[in-house]
Amino acid sequence: MEGTVDGFRYGAVTPVAAYVMACLGGALGLRCIVRSLLNTDSWKPGWLALGAASIGCGIWTMHFIAMIGFQVEETRIRYDTGLTLLSLAVAIVVVGVGVFIVGYRGAGTANLAFAGIVTGLGVAAMHYLGMYAMRLNGAINYAAFTVALSILIAIVAATAALWAAVTIRGFLTSLGASLVMGVAVSGMHYTAMAAVSVHVHGTTGGSWAGASASSLLLPMLVGPVIFLVLAGVVVMFDPLLVLGDGDWNRATARREPAAPPAEEAPAPTHSSLFETPAGPSRARQHPYDTPQRAGEW
Repeated sequence: MEGTVDGFRYGAVTPVAAYVMACLGGALGLRCIVRSLLNTDSWKPGWLALGAASIGCGIWTMHFIAMIGFQVEETRIRYDTGLTLLSLAVAIVVVGVGVFIVGYRGAGTANLAFAGIVTGLGVAAMHYLGMYAMRLNGAINYAAFTVALSILIAIVAATAALWAAVTIRGFLTSLGASLVMGVAVSGMHYTAMAAVSVHVHGTTGGSWAGASASSLLLPMLVGPVIFLVLAGVVVMFDPLLVLGDGDWNRATARREPAAPPAEEAPAPTHSSLFETPAGPSRARQHPYDTPQRAGEW
């Protein structure tokens, strides 16, 4: 029989919390990527990796917070621990691929399109891998058209995020871009969930062992949330990340002391008797060194 699917078990609590985490991961990731571009002397691979991990953790955390609100009334839902952790690794790795492509090769049309497609497909793979980790007494079916639409949204969202990462430099503009990213990621998730239907096998039970949502997801979410908090601390204590390129340059200029006035050239010194204040001159004549005429002493 068809199960009764409900994606909003706790009302607006899980969608709002999921959106906030997606925005937080996007904001931190964008600022870290901007940091690698503003100062070429910094450790670029480290900043790009931190940005990719922040965005990946934000997307993964958003997905599973939203999944806490998902239920099928006729059966309990459990999760496979290994596949759930694998979905987190997939999210971070595929976002990292896209971030490093645009971070090192720039946001040209070809690079941005390739990186956006790879990252979008990876985000979709993370979502559906997380769905595959579900264990319930039934079979999950997907509507093909809605699945394709969710993948398209993931690609567009990933491309826009990567473009923003290498184009937008200011703090407020990055914040606005992260809010848009949160909408796109949440839209992709709930579009994909709209494709889901469940055929329940019956009420006699079945082989669907695994950890329940509350016993698995809540503890597992603690790690990524702590990571995002620590990444936020790194961002907060780096003035270049907070101010942005132009504001940082102005602030540095205000702190630098004015250059001292140029010193006047010292008066010429005379190192020998054969120099006069006017510069190199004739040799001085001795008082008795006068021209002699013929017949004179």
